[in-house]
Amino acid sequence: MTPLGPTRIVETVTAATMAELCAARDAAMEAGAGADIIELRIDGVADIDVAAAVRGRIRPVPVIVTCRPEWEGGRYTGDEQARRLLLAQAVEAGAEFVDVERRAGWIPGVDHRTTRLILSDHDFVTVPGDLAARVREMRSRGADVVKVAATAADVSDVLTLKAAVADAGHDGDLVCIAMGEAGQLTRLVPARFGSCWTYGGDAAHGQVAVRHLRGRYRVHTLTAQTRLFGVAGAPIAHSASPAMHNAAYVVAGVDAVYVPVLASTVDEAVAVAEALGFEGLSITAPLKSAWHTRSDVTCDDEAARRLGVVNTVQREAGRWVARNLDSAGFLDALDMRGIALAGASVLVLGAGGAGRASAWAALQRGANVAICARRQDAAVSAAAALGVRAVAWPPSGSWDVVVNATPVGTWPAVDAQPCGWEGLEATVAYDLVYNPEETAWLRQAQSTGAQAVEGLDMLVGQAARQFEWWMGTPADTRVMREAVRVFVGEMTGP
Repeated sequence: MTPLGPTRIVETVTAATMAELCAARDAAMEAGAGADIIELRIDGVADIDVAAAVRGRIRPVPVIVTCRPEWEGGRYTGDEQARRLLLAQAVEAGAEFVDVERRAGWIPGVDHRTTRLILSDHDFVTVPGDLAARVREMRSRGADVVKVAATAADVSDVLTLKAAVADAGHDGDLVCIAMGEAGQLTRLVPARFGSCWTYGGDAAHGQVAVRHLRGRYRVHTLTAQTRLFGVAGAPIAHSASPAMHNAAYVVAGVDAVYVPVLASTVDEAVAVAEALGFEGLSITAPLKSAWHTRSDVTCDDEAARRLGVVNTVQREAGRWVARNLDSAGFLDALDMRGIALAGASVLVLGAGGAGRASAWAALQRGANVAICARRQDAAVSAAAALGVRAVAWPPSGSWDVVVNATPVGTWPAVDAQPCGWEGLEATVAYDLVYNPEETAWLRQAQSTGAQAVEGLDMLVGQAARQFEWWMGTPADTRVMREAVRVFVGEMTGP
């Protein structure tokens, strides 16, 4: 057989019947579907016909035949002798790979020139302390590919897993997966974990659709030299930033990838970024206000220093440099519409990081700014830090610009509004929410005669400035904007 070669994408297909399994297999093998290898999970199939699953392929795409027992997280409940026979049939039928669990204590007879043996180990609770020893054991038993999958409660477990497989060593024969959302990094940047392939589909928590592995993240092109960027925060799955930045990288022709990093603290984000070699991160909640507390972080713009809030960091000469580019992005959306703020009355709803950045930006343009929040103490604190007014909730009065800097109205709660417009007037209503692009709050504002400014323009504006800082060249904002719209459309559905 040929060498395993560069990182490949495996699509896992499952089904209840052979007809369904073969249909799923054929769909995954369609030209342009994206998978390099198909894993046929025959456990759970009621009427198993291994030969039909292997020999009936519509295209010569390699297959892995797996019959995962219930005691290893699968759905097979029969006896081991029958399971051994099923995998022997897979070998006879010409399957390129068969997968057997380390704990099974047996391996099927294979001719390694035609069928490769995968020995796998799964821990659905934690990252086992003897993982390196398990890898060495599986190699000693003749495995062509060693697959280890352990559960990551947080990103620190991902680093523990990385260290364990590094200790065991790898020579193109390893697949290393951290299960769960926190472990998604192992699936998106497999080369950083020494993996020869990654799994896509929806068979396990944390898996990513194959079309996104190949299209959005370009996993099949990534190497250990690919520049690495991402967005850190928690939760993170809703972020459009990976779609936006990766689309811009493709157009710019740079060897870089941008991935989500599920981190609840700055320390977690820094640890994973430094271990995997991230060059830069976008920062989202709840991490925006804690970077300045670290001794290895320098805030090199006035907004970040004054607000104590950052949304972008870059690794430079062993230190992290932090900036607040939300403020600039906030102004970009107004500038492109010719909306001037000098002397304007601006009311900001929300006293969090986005609210402070918006208030600061408006203040720098000469606006008369006030902050209003449901928690009056938060509004007073934010206003005092910036030297502006705090006004009582609910908001009222007549303003030139009213800004929603809260997440209220974000999908899926698309009917929610931060406040009503009874007793409140504005010439311009600016909603920082970008999903949906036109919020219920903006629609109601327009019905009162206000001009609407959507949050998508701020999102793209700050992202374009991140791109330019990291890459040293302007971003294609048209491509970024369209990538966000596609992402939002896929998330929300028709």
